[in-house]
Amino acid sequence: MPLRTALLQSSGRPGSVAENLKVLDEAAGRAAAAGAGLLVSPEMFLTGYAIGDDVPRLAEPADGPGSASVAEIAVRHGIAVLYGYPERDGELIFNSSQLIASSGDRLANYRKTHLFGCFEQQWFTPGDRPVVQADLDGIRVGMLICYDVEFPENVRAHALAGTDLLLVPTAQMHPFQFVATSLVPVRAFESQMYIAYVNRTGPEGEFEFVGLSCLASPDGTVRTRAGHGEELVIGEVDPLLLSASRETNPYLRDRRPGLYGSLA
Repeated sequence: MPLRTALLQSSGRPGSVAENLKVLDEAAGRAAAAGAGLLVSPEMFLTGYAIGDDVPRLAEPADGPGSASVAEIAVRHGIAVLYGYPERDGELIFNSSQLIASSGDRLANYRKTHLFGCFEQQWFTPGDRPVVQADLDGIRVGMLICYDVEFPENVRAHALAGTDLLLVPTAQMHPFQFVATSLVPVRAFESQMYIAYVNRTGPEGEFEFVGLSCLASPDGTVRTRAGHGEELVIGEVDPLLLSASRETNPYLRDRRPGLYGSLA
């Protein structure tokens, strides 16, 4: 059956984990009331993105207090939640996202593999696992973060691994809004999957985030699209549509991997 998926387009309050958890809690309640089984929030939502020198202070382990608080939200509202956060592992810090089940269990944790710009390269270590997946209500869910989705190799790797719904929390800024409007729907079509691309919005530090979060479908359409402001939008991930689209679209069947060795 379809998985109703809610996209939380918000920048919360950068630097305040407590306030961002309140925003997430409120959104989870609204999403669950609308019948959603999954809520996806933007990149670094737990802490804020443009937090500069606060990155080391606010970074926490995957099983840290932020994770416990999100698990409480997920259980209270009966909804799975994906959130972005700075993850500390010893001396290393990663730009990560974590998927929490409605039971409160931690299903998957992904570390961004392609770091964008000087800010990310200063504070974060790139992850080294290109494909991270979990099963959620019969849907194979995969995870990337922002800049990762702009590399077709990343999305195709997920397609070959059987990802049905790719979750992409993002902090996509002006003047690159074509990524949200054009590139993401194409990625969904060429690799035959749903893509939930969930952005921050408004000014934050030196950045201007453009919103335009969307749920792109394997048939090349956009099932739901946010505007430029704070918004919660909901769309359906339909396994029947996915199956029919994969049957009709020949891209994955017509690949000739033997010709592609030079791409690596």
